[in-house]
Amino acid sequence: MWYFLWLAVLILGVIALWPFSMERRRNPIGVDERHGAEGQFANLSQGVTHYRWVGSTRGPVAVVIHGLTTPMEGMEVVAEGLGALGYRVLMYDLYGRGLSDAPPGRQNRAFFSRQLTDLLAYHGLLQDELTLAGYSMGGAIAVAYATENPFLVKRVILFAPGGIVLNTSRFSRFCTRVLVLGDWWHALVAHGRFRRDIHDRGQTPQIDKVFRAQRRQLNRRGFLPAVLSSRRGMLSEIQKAEHVQLGKKGIPVVAIWAEADAVIPLSAIGRLAEWNRWARHEVVEQASHAMPFTHGAEAIEALRTALRD
Repeated sequence: MWYFLWLAVLILGVIALWPFSMERRRNPIGVDERHGAEGQFANLSQGVTHYRWVGSTRGPVAVVIHGLTTPMEGMEVVAEGLGALGYRVLMYDLYGRGLSDAPPGRQNRAFFSRQLTDLLAYHGLLQDELTLAGYSMGGAIAVAYATENPFLVKRVILFAPGGIVLNTSRFSRFCTRVLVLGDWWHALVAHGRFRRDIHDRGQTPQIDKVFRAQRRQLNRRGFLPAVLSSRRGMLSEIQKAEHVQLGKKGIPVVAIWAEADAVIPLSAIGRLAEWNRWARHEVVEQASHAMPFTHGAEAIEALRTALRD
């Protein structure tokens, strides 16, 4: 009798710990991975941040912030396009993504604002007027940062930004809302779900480069917990008050939307227009939520049109 009871407890314990054990077995970012990588590394207060400069060496500074699951490779076309418009562009990997560290802590606006402030201070940019260009969750980070630091921000450029309307799967909603069991289910299932969504080959060399970067980070320790933490933190915000403030402060906002976006639907345009009637909008036809790396050139052309007008 006792034997079977202890056996049942042991089995339940193995089932409970197995997903978290899988995460612990994934390798952290090693020196070999960072050696020879494009860009440089800054040792900031929360950990090492991978960054890269693109574009002009003398133009105004634009900081590019990527989204929830795609590291900065997904914003390369956008960054190069901004460089062609005369900007000196700073790209970086958010904590838990790409080649940046995955430090502990809830990934809310304070967490990401601290990383950005540290990186700007590292480069002596806390006295400059900056353009913040954010994609998806990176857009929400840009909006939050601009609201809190209006003296630093000259313009905000948003590509399918979070913080307005967000469509998520039942799996993501469950894992985000339910503590403990949601963590367990995410640790068990999320890796396979993400891997199925990443194609083995891209239609262009740039898209293929993004897919390779996604596959690499998927197998690094800290990535999956970072995604869940961001869903519970930064992506849980509805940024009505922030957008209203940007309009009142007169900080120009340009929003570039993807016509076929199933994650940030076009209905977000109307909501943002209600919050900030001064925001300028452009739509990239036939683009999905992956717009920055599948339709990056079209997104930059839409931006060029918005800035010209």
